[in-house]
Amino acid sequence: MLNLRYLIPLFSTLLFVAGTDALVQVPKAKLMADTAKVDREYALEATMLGFFAKDGARNPTLKANKGDRVRITITNGELMTHDIALEKLGIKSKTLQEKGSRTSITFKADKSDTYFCTVPGHRAAGMVGSFEVVEGSVADAAVAGQVPMKNGQPLNLNFETGTLKDWTAKGDAFTNPIFAQDDPSPVHEKDMHIGFDGKYFLSSGGTTNYKQTGTLTSVPFTVTQPFAAFKVSGGALQDTRVELVQAGTDKVIFHSTGQGRATLQPVVVELQPYLNQEIYIRIVDNETGISQIPYIANDKWAHINFDDFQFYPTRPNFPNELKQKDIIILPPLDPVLNAGLSGSKAAQAMTPPSGFKITLAAAEPDIVKPICFTIDSRGRLWVVESHTYPVPAPEGQGRDRILIFEDTNGDGTLDRKKVFTEGLNLVSGMEVGMGGVWVGAAPYLLFIPADFKTDKPTGPPQKLLDGWGMQDTHETLNSLRWGPDGWLYGTHGVFTQSNVGKPGATDSERTKLNAGVWRYHPTTHQFELFAEGTSNPWGLDFNDYGHAFITACVIPHMYHMIQGGRYQRQAGKHFNPYTYDDIKTHADHVHWVGERGPHAGNFRSGSAGGGHAHSGAMIYLGNSWPQEYRNDIFMNNINGAKLNHDHPTRAGSGYMVTHRPDFMAMNDSWSQWLNMKYDGSGSVWAIDWYDKNQCHSPNPDVHDKTMGRIFKITHDNDKWVQVDLAKASDMELVNAQLNPNEWYVRQARTILQERGPNKKVHKALKDILAKNPDATRKLRALWALHVTKGLTDKDLTDLLANENEYVRSWAIQLLAEDKTVSPETLKQFATMAQNDNSSLVRMYLTSAMLRLDPSQRWDVLDALVQKSQDKDDHNLPLMLWYASEPLAAIDMKRALDMAQKSKMPKQLPYTIQRIAAIGTEDSKKLLKEFNDRVGKLEHSHENHEIQALIAKVLGE
Repeated sequence: MLNLRYLIPLFSTLLFVAGTDALVQVPKAKLMADTAKVDREYALEATMLGFFAKDGARNPTLKANKGDRVRITITNGELMTHDIALEKLGIKSKTLQEKGSRTSITFKADKSDTYFCTVPGHRAAGMVGSFEVVEGSVADAAVAGQVPMKNGQPLNLNFETGTLKDWTAKGDAFTNPIFAQDDPSPVHEKDMHIGFDGKYFLSSGGTTNYKQTGTLTSVPFTVTQPFAAFKVSGGALQDTRVELVQAGTDKVIFHSTGQGRATLQPVVVELQPYLNQEIYIRIVDNETGISQIPYIANDKWAHINFDDFQFYPTRPNFPNELKQKDIIILPPLDPVLNAGLSGSKAAQAMTPPSGFKITLAAAEPDIVKPICFTIDSRGRLWVVESHTYPVPAPEGQGRDRILIFEDTNGDGTLDRKKVFTEGLNLVSGMEVGMGGVWVGAAPYLLFIPADFKTDKPTGPPQKLLDGWGMQDTHETLNSLRWGPDGWLYGTHGVFTQSNVGKPGATDSERTKLNAGVWRYHPTTHQFELFAEGTSNPWGLDFNDYGHAFITACVIPHMYHMIQGGRYQRQAGKHFNPYTYDDIKTHADHVHWVGERGPHAGNFRSGSAGGGHAHSGAMIYLGNSWPQEYRNDIFMNNINGAKLNHDHPTRAGSGYMVTHRPDFMAMNDSWSQWLNMKYDGSGSVWAIDWYDKNQCHSPNPDVHDKTMGRIFKITHDNDKWVQVDLAKASDMELVNAQLNPNEWYVRQARTILQERGPNKKVHKALKDILAKNPDATRKLRALWALHVTKGLTDKDLTDLLANENEYVRSWAIQLLAEDKTVSPETLKQFATMAQNDNSSLVRMYLTSAMLRLDPSQRWDVLDALVQKSQDKDDHNLPLMLWYASEPLAAIDMKRALDMAQKSKMPKQLPYTIQRIAAIGTEDSKKLLKEFNDRVGKLEHSHENHEIQALIAKVLGE
C-alpha cells in the first residue's frame, strides 16, 4: 500500500531555529524586502535530490563578499513541498507546494552559513549546501584545455565539424545525434537548458527519442596530459553512460552517467596512470526507458548527452563539476515477466523454493478484492471482499462482505463457500473469536456476535469504538490479530488522523493516533495506543516470545514494536512534543536500491528485494517447514511482486533483522498479496488483491474491481489435517499449548479465554509453567493463565525471580497491565533495575514505567539510566528518555541530578531542553546555576556542548 504524499506546508513568516524543530514568528522588519537592491543574485531549482543551479550544479557553493546584499530565489522543480532557509541567520522563505512556484530570501552577507530545506527529512535527503563569504573575486578562474590530437590533427571530440568524423555508431540512438540549434534543444523539452559550448553537442535521443538505443565509439588516441574533462548530462541510469576504455585491453578505466538532468556538466578524470597510453571513448545508451508497468510513465531520461572532451595539465576546477558522489545511479528496470494472468496461470508463474508448491485455492469470480482474512479454529478462511474501497459509502450503504471458505478434502482448493454477512462499509481489518467477528471499518471498530455452529450473526454489528479517521482510506485501522496477552491488536497509518473512543465519549476520553500499533481488550473494553510511529504499517505478527513486529512502507520497513515505544515517522510530529528523537528501523537493510529515496527505486530494486512498499507480516511458527524458516518474518513486496524473507536475531534489548534470500517471486506485476497466515497443517494461505494498479488512489475507477485470488503454499512435509478446536475439552486445549505448531497454541488460548476461569485449567498450566524447561512453553502457559484470570499478583511477583529472562520480562509487563503496581512490587522493580543482568528485562522495566504514574518512577529510572552497558543499545536510551521526560515537570532539580548521573548519551541534553520548555523563572534559574557549575569544571568538549545548549535554550 503506497503513499506518495509528504508533509503539511509551513507558514512564510516563520523562523527556523537551527538544531530544533521549533518555528517561531519573525518580525517582518528583520527580513529584507525582496524589492531591495541586491549585489548578488542566485537562482536555484528545488527538488528532493537537492538545490540545482542553472549550470546543473547540485547544492552549489554560493559566494558573496562581506556586506553584499544577496537574494536566493528557488523555483519548485516538482509537485512537492520545499522551502529554503539559512541556518545561522535564521531566516526562512515561504513554503512552495506547486511545481514552478517561486520564493526567495534576501539578506546581508555577514558570515558563511548553510542553506537547506526545512521540511522534515529533506535536509537529510540532500537538500543542503554552503554559502560562503569570501574576499576578492567571487568567480573561479578557468583553466584552458587541449583537444586530443591524432596524426597531428585535432580529433572531433567536441563535434564542431557537425559530423561523426572520428566516431563509429551502432544502433539507432546515434544515427543523427548531433544538434546545432540554440537552447532549447529540438530533442529536449522546451524548459530544459543544455548549456553546450560551440555550435554543436551530441545526444542519443534527448527526452523526445529516449527509446532509441546504441553505442558510439571514438577512434583511439594517446593520453598526453594527466587530467581530462568532458561534459555529460542525461539519465542517472546504469545503461546510459560515458566510458573511457583502455585500447588494446578494452578495460573500462572510467565511466560516468548523467544525473537525471538536461544541463551539460563537466566531469573531471585523472589519467596519470595512463599517460602515453591509448584510450578511446565509448558512449552507451542501452536503456529504452519503456515501462512495462501499466500506470508508470516511461523514463524520458533514458538517454545520454555529451560534448567537449579535453586534456588538462593540472586538475581543472569547474564551479558546476559533476562529481560522482552526487550521482545516484539506478540499475535497469526489473523485467516484467507476466501481467494480467488468470488465476491458474498466475500460480504456475510463481517460483517457490525447492520442496514447496503453490496451489490456486480460489479466484474470481468466487473471490473479488480480498483485503483481509483470518483462519478460524476449524482451519477455515474468513475473507473480506472489499467492494467499497477506496471511497466509503453513505452510512448503511456499504457493499463489503465477509465470506467463509473451506477446503474439505485437503487438495488445496477452497471448494466450500458461504456468506457470513454483507452490507459492511470500508472494511480494512478482521479477526474471529471471543464470541463473534471483530471488524475494522472506519470510522468504527465493530463486533458482530456470531453463532459459529450455523455461521450466522446473532445480532447486528455493535459499534465498540468510533472516531477512526478516513482522510486516507488505505491507512485506516488494519491487521487485526489476537495478541498473546488476550488483547486485539491492530495497526494504523500516518496520514489518517483518528480520535478514538467509545461512542459518545468526550474529547478528553478519547485517544489521538495516526501511525502505530493499538490494542483493544475484548472483555474489559479498554482501548490504548501500544506503540506509535512508522508510516503505513499493513502487517503485524508476534514471534515465539510474544514480541510484536510490523512491516511498513516508504521509510525502512521493519520494526520490533515495544510497548510505549515511539518510532521513526514518515511524516508529522509525535503527539508528545518532548520526544526529541525516535527509535529507528530494526533492520540492517532496506528493500530498495539507491539513495534517491524509496520511490526512485520502484521497479528497479529486484536485487534488493523489490522496492519500498510492503504488505502483510507472517512470522512462521508452523511445524512442517524446514527449521531455517521458524521465527523468520515474511512480507509481500508489492512493487517487486516477491515474498521477502527477513531474519530477526536478538541484539541487546531487542533485535537486529537481516535480509535472507527472497522466498519467492510471483513473476507477475499485477500480483498484490496483502497478507499470509499458516494453518494447522503448517501450510500458508495468502490473499491476493490482484490489480494492475499498485498505488492507492481515491479514484475508484483506477482499481480493477473484478479480480482477486487466494493461494496456498505447501511444503513436502505438510500433512493436511481436519480439526475443530471448538469441540476440544479444556484439557485438550491446555495440551495444545505444547503443540509445535503455534496455530494450535493461539487458537486454543483464545478459546480458553472465551470459556473463562477454570481451576483445573489453571493447575495444569501452572504445572507447565513450573516444570517445562522450554522458555517458549513457559510463556505459552503464562499467557494462557493470564487470559483465563489464573494469576495473582503474588504469582507474578514470584516470577520476577525466575531464571529465564523472557519469563521475568513478561511478569513485569503483566504486573503493569492495569497501570498500577503495589509498593512491594515497585520496590522489587527497583531492585531488578539495579541488579538484573538482562537488557531485555531492563527494557520491560522501562516500558512498565511508562504505564505508571510519573511520581512512582524515580527509583527504577535512576538505576536504569546508570547502566553504562545500555548506552549503545538500539532501544533503551530513547525508551528511558520517554519514561523519564515527565519527571522534569514534577521535580526539575531531581530530574537534572538524575540526568547528570545518567550514562545514556542524550539524557542530559534532553533534560535541559525539557526543563527549558517549562519556561518559568525557576526553570531558568536552575539552568543558569547548572551552567555556572559546569563552567567551573574541567574544560572538555562535552562541557562546552552543554554550556552552548543551555545558552541556546535560554536564548542567550
